[in-house]
Amino acid sequence: MNSALSAERTVPTLSVVICAYTLDRWDDTRAAIASVLAQDPPADEVVLVVDHNQALLERAERELSGVRVVPNQRRRGLSGGRNTGVTVSRTDVVAFLDDDATAEPGWTGRLLAPYGDPRVVGVGGFVRPWWATGRPVWFPPEFDWVVGCSYRGQPRHSARVRNFIGANMSFRRSELIAVGGFFDAFGRVGSRPVASCDETDLCLRIVARDPEAVLLYEPAAEIRHHVPESRTSWSYFRNRCYIEGLSKALVARRCGSGPALANERAYVRSTVSRALARNAARIWRPGALRTIGALSGGVCATVTGYLVGSVRSSGARAVSRRPRGAAEPTAARS
Repeated sequence: MNSALSAERTVPTLSVVICAYTLDRWDDTRAAIASVLAQDPPADEVVLVVDHNQALLERAERELSGVRVVPNQRRRGLSGGRNTGVTVSRTDVVAFLDDDATAEPGWTGRLLAPYGDPRVVGVGGFVRPWWATGRPVWFPPEFDWVVGCSYRGQPRHSARVRNFIGANMSFRRSELIAVGGFFDAFGRVGSRPVASCDETDLCLRIVARDPEAVLLYEPAAEIRHHVPESRTSWSYFRNRCYIEGLSKALVARRCGSGPALANERAYVRSTVSRALARNAARIWRPGALRTIGALSGGVCATVTGYLVGSVRSSGARAVSRRPRGAAEPTAARS
């Protein structure tokens, strides 16, 4: 058999799933789709999942070409949309790209290349922030995860990781099916990040099922993620950190605090500590003092969210253990 033909046949097939929920991002969504359609090698299919928005669904069906448009068939929200994309796809690998992101040239090839190793079950890439109004002077690169992007402290070269950034990740479809897909209590609902970490939960379950499975971070597989002005305020930063803490408490409840928090402990001890020291040494530079405040405040907000989430989880477990028909607890009488 011709060796080139044999090599060609070993390349896994690829679906790219983009989840959208609002017409406000119409231009971003079109740009995301166009960036995928321009890839070489091309994806075998591009799937746009519309999250319970009939007007967006109808416009996408009417105006978009080269893409398969389907409604979210699952629970409202990003996780439900992703699960719908997995269900309708029929390829070896399913990649996920946010509707406000664009893939750089060569993205598909760099995501697919590591799958030649059968141990690799998922590949994620680098997410570069594209600040619509410029990066705020106080916003620390160590906290770029707040806006859904790669952050300082992540590996600079290909490396095995615990989980990916959700805007730029891919998995063998068989693995997604085997673990039941994304847990739909996580993930954004519209623009409200009521919970996050659905990709962390998914990755932990994949590795728990097969400890030899490799989740590979490949920074050469790059995308640009649009960061609007609305995500550059201190209030957004603080709230997003708090939600992250709440979500990590849910992940810890489902997967155990060891796997759920190992990276976070190292992140605070190493990445954040170095950032604090670096900015303290350059305190005279514009924004350094505010950056120190953001670093400290971000950690505090995240820890607070985790503690609140842990208390809520403990309460939920206590209620679930109460025998059916048992009376509700009452306050002690004086």
